[in-house]
Amino acid sequence: MAPIEEDGEGGGSETIPTFDRRQAPAMSGCDSPSFEIEDEYEKLVIRMNPPRVSVDNSTRKKATLIKVDSINKHGSLLEVVQVLIDLNLVIKRAYISSDGEWFMDVFHVVDQEGNKLYDSQVIERIQQERSLSSRAVSFPSMRQSVGIQSASKHISIELIGRDRPGLLSEIFAVLTDLKCNTVAAEVWTHNSRMASVIYITDESTGGPIDDSDRLAKIKHLLRYVLKGNKDKQSAKSAISIGATHAERRLHQMMYDDRDYDRNESAAEASCADKIKLVVTVENCVERGYTAVYVRSKDRPKLLFDTVCTLTDMEYVVFHATVISEGPQAYQEYYIRHVDGLPVSSEGEKQRLIRCLEAAINRRSTEGLRLELCSEDRIGLLSDVTRIFRENGLSVVRAEVSTRESQAMNVFYVTDASGSPVQSRTVEAVRNEIGETVLCVKDEDSSKSALQDGGRFSLGNLFRSRSEKLLYNLGLLKSSS
Repeated sequence: MAPIEEDGEGGGSETIPTFDRRQAPAMSGCDSPSFEIEDEYEKLVIRMNPPRVSVDNSTRKKATLIKVDSINKHGSLLEVVQVLIDLNLVIKRAYISSDGEWFMDVFHVVDQEGNKLYDSQVIERIQQERSLSSRAVSFPSMRQSVGIQSASKHISIELIGRDRPGLLSEIFAVLTDLKCNTVAAEVWTHNSRMASVIYITDESTGGPIDDSDRLAKIKHLLRYVLKGNKDKQSAKSAISIGATHAERRLHQMMYDDRDYDRNESAAEASCADKIKLVVTVENCVERGYTAVYVRSKDRPKLLFDTVCTLTDMEYVVFHATVISEGPQAYQEYYIRHVDGLPVSSEGEKQRLIRCLEAAINRRSTEGLRLELCSEDRIGLLSDVTRIFRENGLSVVRAEVSTRESQAMNVFYVTDASGSPVQSRTVEAVRNEIGETVLCVKDEDSSKSALQDGGRFSLGNLFRSRSEKLLYNLGLLKSSS
């Protein structure tokens, strides 16, 4: 699904810009017969050559191996990784290999508790080849823009603008005043910018909002809030119809917003309390590839964030190795642009480095993690974020979800200056919201169950190409 329209200055409207290389062919021919023929032909090819998926629970003691063989098209790797993270699987290792026509991926995965997969329903879902092939043919670049009138049960609001203390509270307050119920949301902040995808329903009916005038008013008022006093030009709001992958959209939105262009003070602040993020790009002249090496703090969905950005920048991953089993994670990619060429200039190299750094830092886990679990009600998010604001807390990231009648929300918070929150402030907030409703989550202790290895040296992960191939095929067990 693509965003529809964005409020422009002077009451006009314009389509939110997207990446030039990716957008040009999709938008220019979206409604043309040639596009439809190409799209249908691609679907036919995928149906004739569906992915082959196998689940191996015997090779490794502490992880389940998922092997995927599939026709190689731009975006295939991202779609497979997206399916795995949507199943709440943690990818501990990944080996990717491609010969141009086909690719073979091997993923070492565990569940959220760090255990191998024993749930037969999850295993069966993974092995359903159609689930992967259907996701592949609905690749976002193929989705068409739609009008503002509602044609689906999903209404999503996309917002991006300058971040400031209390902004999320103001957004949820506006939605409550406009009789909208927020059923899900993802909110990211990075380099003084805020991006969010918010799903809403009509407060009275619980269904979609069909009134185009009302939707236009919602969009206009939210953009007014985003603009504040300092963001007259770059604040954007859009309303989209239909389902989308929120995290994928957030990456695209922040890339379009050029959040990777940062000043030195922001760069220093981003590394102050983290394991240093290092991205190295080198050209392998004899092979015709560009090698990308990434070392960073380990965290969930790291592979998705990296592959998402490489895909949206129109790079194709031919080979890759990812190790994500300890305090640090290591990623190694061999890539070319979709035109078949490696990175060709120093400017392109530096841009690739900045974009990958931004992709990893966007899903920030800095700040105190607060988990809110309660009976859902109209205005809940408005009340909770107001209490945060009144106690001087800033939300740096948020995940909002509703399961049946239960609200299950996660907030990462700092004080207004970005510093850690004092314990007395946390207790005051919990007393006001409810100690049994709002809990403090210790991120470090929760991650310890997922970390079963020591430190790694990227250069010594594989001592020979034959060893690496055996690892990729799952035929050589780890000696650790």
